[in-house]
Amino acid sequence: MSQVETTFSIEPFLTIRRQLHQIPESGFEEVKTQAFILDYLRSISVDFMEIRTWKTGVLVKLNGSDPKKTIGYRTDMDGLPMTEETGLDFSSQHEGMMHACGHDLHMSIALGVLTYFVTNRPKDNVLFVFQPAEEGPGGALPLLQSSEFKDWKPDRMIALHIAPELPVGTIATKTGLLFANTSELFIDLKGKGGHAAYPHLTNDMVVAGSYFVTQLQSIVARNVSPLDSAVITVGKITGGTKQNIIAETARLEGTIRTLSMESMRLVKQRIEGMAKGIEASFDCETQIDYGANYCQVFNTPDVTEKFIEFAESSPHVKVEICDKAMTGEDFGYFLEEIPGFMFWLGVDSEHSLHSSKLNAKEDAIGHAIQLLIDYLFVELNRKESV
Repeated sequence: MSQVETTFSIEPFLTIRRQLHQIPESGFEEVKTQAFILDYLRSISVDFMEIRTWKTGVLVKLNGSDPKKTIGYRTDMDGLPMTEETGLDFSSQHEGMMHACGHDLHMSIALGVLTYFVTNRPKDNVLFVFQPAEEGPGGALPLLQSSEFKDWKPDRMIALHIAPELPVGTIATKTGLLFANTSELFIDLKGKGGHAAYPHLTNDMVVAGSYFVTQLQSIVARNVSPLDSAVITVGKITGGTKQNIIAETARLEGTIRTLSMESMRLVKQRIEGMAKGIEASFDCETQIDYGANYCQVFNTPDVTEKFIEFAESSPHVKVEICDKAMTGEDFGYFLEEIPGFMFWLGVDSEHSLHSSKLNAKEDAIGHAIQLLIDYLFVELNRKESV
């Protein structure tokens, strides 16, 4: 395996990570994030770099000196609507928003790799995709369908995602199914409110919603094959206005995750059937909204095997072959059309993804940048197809 001598320090990208960490924004509202990325790109611009914007995203194409193919690298950009509790001196400056899924690290790694190839022009083209709205409502699918992306559509797509449970210096991936099919779940119930002293004159949606949550738990246990896997989680329940007023409305918010599309269809069919039962039992109305739906992340076997083989010989990382996970990621839409893979990057945090206390170790940034530079250098400078 060829090792590449980098001509720049990793330190600037630790600073970039901290700057990005302070400005988390919701999907398709990443205005400051986009401006930050564009400002940085202008500071390192070269004549073989082309830049396009799509909504709040950014596409950067480095045209190779003798291109035969294009390899794409995708990073996500958005944060999550939660209050940060890390105590970091570079904590979020946007109240009620946090980079709690590592997208600040993802972007800084992408900028580090991009910077190397700006100063070390490859033979083949490389496309860096800064994609908005991964956390919702989903940026990958509309981006794939855009003229901006179609004009530069790569022959391969790769990406990474931080893994708090893995130590720094470790990556993990597998061929085939890596992440699950996912769907948001929003259920609204409407009945008849009234005074707590006269329940017989009302249709209580707190009670109806509670029954519905309990029934949902039976779907996986009694409908999905034990040889398959599915998860239905209700993470939020709202209903009512005061302790002595029977609630006229209630809302359940959750998520569905399955390892097969067949199970996803089955789960949704059963939810809709149960909703009709709730309507009949509690004389109410229900409305179901599945929100954003993400397909599975399925790593192309031959491409992934070659990457694993390469990474196993790298001095920068240790490789683990992981199991599939119920995690959701809209990068799966890229892999439906383009061969490629995603891998986990260890960041050694005691707090999980989407935790208000997630504190990824920044040393992981250097490991990822060096691994990706080495891998892409080989792939972008060989003449045969990959």
